[in-house]
Amino acid sequence: MHLRTRPEINLVVDDDPSDDPQVTVMVADTVSDDVLVLLRHTRRNSTTRTVLIVADFSEQAVLRAVGCGLAGFVPRSQATPEHLVHVIQTAARGDGYMPPNLLGALMSEVGTLQENVLQGRHFTGRSTREIDVLRLIAEGHDTGAIATKLAYSERTIKSTLHAVMTRYRLRNRSHAVAYAMRQGLI
Repeated sequence: MHLRTRPEINLVVDDDPSDDPQVTVMVADTVSDDVLVLLRHTRRNSTTRTVLIVADFSEQAVLRAVGCGLAGFVPRSQATPEHLVHVIQTAARGDGYMPPNLLGALMSEVGTLQENVLQGRHFTGRSTREIDVLRLIAEGHDTGAIATKLAYSERTIKSTLHAVMTRYRLRNRSHAVAYAMRQGLI
């Protein structure tokens, strides 16, 4: 509605397959799985860049959307006609737009991804203790049983697990086990 009266924006009907717009504007209540699927589909099947306007979101949800090909993000509360035109024109030039309050989180995530790609996020070269602890967790043992089996204190087992989870940015024991399994360690 905001864009219909703007002369600098040429609206295209999304039903016309012959039109491949420079920018697609998606409006959603939240960054749901359906929205992420649409973003991926748009990135794979056209040259259009996508700007997403969302009412309710978290930093993580926005970062997931960026990973699906998002070119611009606008909180619905900031979606004034002037701001939308600015973001759409930015995306049309091939640039991206992110609100300043989310830019820090995005930059941090990019840094983390780069570190993981360049340095590798593999367990190779890790201590036998770490792998043994993860293997025993996968077998269903609690901290006390693992400490007994490996002849370490419970505190050492907790510290070992905490170090692995922190180093590889894993959320919990299940995530640590799943990651170790994907790496082929257990």
